Amino acid sequence: MAAEIVNPRSDSESRNGHKEPESGAEPLDSFDPAFALHRGGKMAVQATVPVRDKDDLSLAYTPGVAKVCSAIAEQPDLVHDYTWKSQVVAVVTDGTAVLGLGDIGPEASLPVMEGKAILFKQFGGVDAVPIALACTDVDEIVETVVRLAPSFGGVNLEDISAPRCFEIERRLQERLDIPVFHDDQHGTAVVSLAALRNAARLSGRTLGELRAVISGAGAAGVAIAKMLVEAGIGDVAVADRKGVVSRDRQDLTPIKAELASFTNKAGLSGTLESALAGADVFIGVSGGTVPESAVASMAEGAFVFAMANPDPEVHPEVAHKYAAVVATGRSDFPNQINNVLAFPGIFAGALQVRASRITEGMKLAAAEALASVVGDDLAADYVIPSPFDERVAPAVTAAVAAAARAEGVARR
Repeated sequence: MAAEIVNPRSDSESRNGHKEPESGAEPLDSFDPAFALHRGGKMAVQATVPVRDKDDLSLAYTPGVAKVCSAIAEQPDLVHDYTWKSQVVAVVTDGTAVLGLGDIGPEASLPVMEGKAILFKQFGGVDAVPIALACTDVDEIVETVVRLAPSFGGVNLEDISAPRCFEIERRLQERLDIPVFHDDQHGTAVVSLAALRNAARLSGRTLGELRAVISGAGAAGVAIAKMLVEAGIGDVAVADRKGVVSRDRQDLTPIKAELASFTNKAGLSGTLESALAGADVFIGVSGGTVPESAVASMAEGAFVFAMANPDPEVHPEVAHKYAAVVATGRSDFPNQINNVLAFPGIFAGALQVRASRITEGMKLAAAEALASVVGDDLAADYVIPSPFDERVAPAVTAAVAAAARAEGVARR
């Protein structure tokens, strides 16, 4: 049986544009395995202590629990030892920038947030709770997360549209003493830097010898540019829909004006295509299509990281004609730039030492550790490890914990 085609949304329909199946209609999971897997959700709460009899009950709940509550009230730091707080992350979204689907709302975002939570557990051993908020106002989101924070050891912001995501993260970092991390920004940047480090090593060059061009000045593009500069890239220019972000443009938002202040040392202007002429690196986080002629104009031995999903900005078949290393965001091509390589280990390391925040140094350490996993197996089709490489999370976790201690943000 084929799926029913739903007409364009009417006023009576839900925000995500879908109707409930008519009475008697065949369930969606009868013809689509994705629906079958998601039926009932992808996660559950599981007790870590037994409640087999009245003695267990009296310890797990009343009256035994009162002793623990009283001790925490007197010494608040004991909450980390006698609750799950230091082992759990809130995965927070408002549903405004979900995958490639856009603003589909909090309810429709839940399958993705559940997926994020199980990735935290699978790849980092970190418990996570999906929290989809029915508000999009910056002040309301910040206040809501601040009020929820006592229950969590960290906050992972997810699928919140730019430019609001920048302010939300900044304000939460200022008000909370636990790690706040917008994965769409920093997870992508960490994995991109790790892959670029290895691509440069493969070609016998340093980051300082490379000129990069980033397509996309949203959350990921801005974060990647910042991290590349922190890591010592020779130069990086970022292009949005109107062309290269440069100081001479009069239409820049505050975020893009800041971006222009520390990128584009060459003073490029004009189109993305013109900026690619002679460039060593292309990083795509915007969608769209880059003409083959622009890829052909890049420097010899260039690197193409075309990460839009499902359609890369440059198809790998085209990129391989001109580039020495090609990476995408897809799992069916080599060198997948996948955030799951970063965020589970980053949070695991931060929680392990009860870090008050995640610093630039911790993110750089994560990228270096991730790159090092490849080791002597480095090749053009292997500049970044697989998410299923069991060495990844422990390496990232250890590096992040060590960096937190070195930077003075660890509390144990």
